[in-house]
Amino acid sequence: MKREGKDEDMLLRSRIAGAAEVPRELLLSLPVLTATGRQEIRVENYRGIQEYTQELIRINTRSGQIRLTGKRLSIEYYTNTEMKITGLINSIEYK
Repeated sequence: MKREGKDEDMLLRSRIAGAAEVPRELLLSLPVLTATGRQEIRVENYRGIQEYTQELIRINTRSGQIRLTGKRLSIEYYTNTEMKITGLINSIEYK
């Protein structure tokens, strides 16, 4: 029941964003991932870092969790709203 309310809220916000011509990711605080090959990824609109090793980085977002796996993963920088991860990225999973 609680999940249905969240889904309805997201749908309503999405419709408002479309009507107001505002980017959905801005209004809904959705994560934005920008990958450059397999060596770099920028993550915007994240909420926190759940786990951080050279093989696994788990990031919390409003819409769930993002799981990056690879080798020599490193968070080059992070701010309140954006981070840059480098290394050899093998996979990106949404949980």
